[in-house]
Amino acid sequence: MRRDAPPGPATVPGVQQSLLDAGPSRPRVERQAVTRTFDGITCYEVPARVAIDQVPEAAELPYLWAASPYRGCEAGCRYCMARRGHRYLGLDAGEDFASRIVVKTNLADRLRRELSSPRWHGETVALGLTGDCYQPAEETYQLMPRVVRAFTDAANPFTVLTKSPLVLRDLDLLRDAAKVTQVTAAVSVGFVDDRIRRAVEPGAASPQRRLEICATLNDAGIPCGVLMAPILPLITDSADHLQATVRRAADAGAVSITPIVLRLPSGAREWYMSWLEREHPGLVPRYQALYGKAPTADPAYRQRIADQVHGLAEAYGIGQAARRWRRRRTPTKQLTLV
Repeated sequence: MRRDAPPGPATVPGVQQSLLDAGPSRPRVERQAVTRTFDGITCYEVPARVAIDQVPEAAELPYLWAASPYRGCEAGCRYCMARRGHRYLGLDAGEDFASRIVVKTNLADRLRRELSSPRWHGETVALGLTGDCYQPAEETYQLMPRVVRAFTDAANPFTVLTKSPLVLRDLDLLRDAAKVTQVTAAVSVGFVDDRIRRAVEPGAASPQRRLEICATLNDAGIPCGVLMAPILPLITDSADHLQATVRRAADAGAVSITPIVLRLPSGAREWYMSWLEREHPGLVPRYQALYGKAPTADPAYRQRIADQVHGLAEAYGIGQAARRWRRRRTPTKQLTLV
């Protein structure tokens, strides 16, 4: 049974109500937040009014519910769909997104209340849609261990979305959680060309490092798939690019692969297209034809790419031996001796 709304004010990832009205010279988030600066990154510490957000259907993501300790992301991916959320805080969707990070310091406590609410029906929650939950700020704030324990104590399934090797810090906690509930992970690897990564994902780990994370998690018993996101039209959508990425995902033991073609909602569109105009001006008219004024590419194009990736995944055997979660025996339930 699904609940109809989160146990609190309705929000969606990246589109949260303004914290306070903006003044003429200060971002509105500064009116409420405790502001700290670490290594040139400004962090706004705020209380989470809502922990679990409903993922809008328009996002076209394979998740219904999400929770995020951070808004903004130091990886600074030019295409990130969460960029527009910074505008609701009086920040810009460009440089501010990677250099001004909102930190929900009480997220774990809020999660515990919502997960125990009778209105919540134990559905899977994705962690990290509005900013990588293991980005560098996590080394300072260490919010994720408490978040993982909240899900563990509630025996509520969750999936971790990340590009960061810092997730391996919490491997023991994830394994403990997997004893009582379904725990999965997904690393985002839209392509394996590191030159392109440096251009559009300047602060993220290399594709090779992310695939190593995938392999390590799978070897540790945490089923990890690959979000092949985003596939960049006319840049990483060639047959060679697609095949190389799927093959490498298969080599890493990915239990699934989900192709997602680049989406360009407001916020991400301006930032990505400014880069495209500067680095690949000849592609701009073709992008305009492919996207028009919509955030998504032409449906026929997206279907063709999805079919190619699914065919490659089948050829390389991805998902054919996916691990199935099974509740393990708890210490209080001893085996009966006959």
